[in-house]
Amino acid sequence: MRVRAVGLNHLDLWVRKGVPGHTFPLPIVPGCDVAGVIDAVGPGVVGVAAGDEVVVAPGISCGRCPSCRAGEDALCRSYGILGESQDGGCQEQLVVQDVGVFPKPPSLDWTEAAAVPLTFLTAWHMLSARARVQAGDKVLVHAAGSGVSTAAIQIAKLLGARVITTAGTDEKCAGAIALGADEAVNYRSEDFVAAARRFSGNRGVDVVVDHVGADTFERSLRCLARGGRYVTCGATSGYEMKTDFRPVFFKSLSILGSTMGGAHELARVLGLVAAGRLRPVVNRVFSLAEVADAHRYLETRTAFGKIVLTV
Repeated sequence: MRVRAVGLNHLDLWVRKGVPGHTFPLPIVPGCDVAGVIDAVGPGVVGVAAGDEVVVAPGISCGRCPSCRAGEDALCRSYGILGESQDGGCQEQLVVQDVGVFPKPPSLDWTEAAAVPLTFLTAWHMLSARARVQAGDKVLVHAAGSGVSTAAIQIAKLLGARVITTAGTDEKCAGAIALGADEAVNYRSEDFVAAARRFSGNRGVDVVVDHVGADTFERSLRCLARGGRYVTCGATSGYEMKTDFRPVFFKSLSILGSTMGGAHELARVLGLVAAGRLRPVVNRVFSLAEVADAHRYLETRTAFGKIVLTV
């Protein structure tokens, strides 16, 4: 395929900097959120033709094991992510498997299309498959300005939940409200635990969606109602969590890890995007030649929504 746009994620920063205890297959081309045009197809390719406009599933699995056949791609023993375990999309051309490409929603331009796959798939799996959000649930979404969280706010509302979210600036809080959040809390000026309690009528929220980690973990558990679910897909502020675990068993709390999602879930998400029920949020666009500047901007944590490279 000929790459037209690539969405950046914190994964790209981790691949560049390295992660203690993990070895990346260097040298490697990063970039897991890819949109482009099929240039040519090999023998045996089914359902994809030259000229097709597509987005690429960021997850890579064997497709044959019991987990893959059950739609639990991320539990595959050979599971990896484009740009993390094999070359990704920060290049002009990319070879992908036919089963890993999906039609680009025609209503999206290239930068919007590249802002969908990882973030919306991750958020969908967290909320729908792992936390099992139901209509009427109260959901706390941390870090409203991140790609995953801009998706999670919309998905939680689509599933019928009421949403309170946190952000570090009043501008990001306003952006979250514009996306559909019922309430937004500037965590620099207000205690989000107290706000979540007030939002839930002092009962506690049903679900916390988090990828911040050490800075939010202990307080997030205090936000949960009895039987509440804490679901996480990352830990950008630190990996070591400390808390009093008595509330976990006394209140029957669930702590749920989540990585990406299955191909069937990505197909569902893309259908909802195409129908206009979910929309990607693009904050800034850089050219591939400006990738260093794009990484620096991502590291500032000032963006609301996705940072995308055009190729």
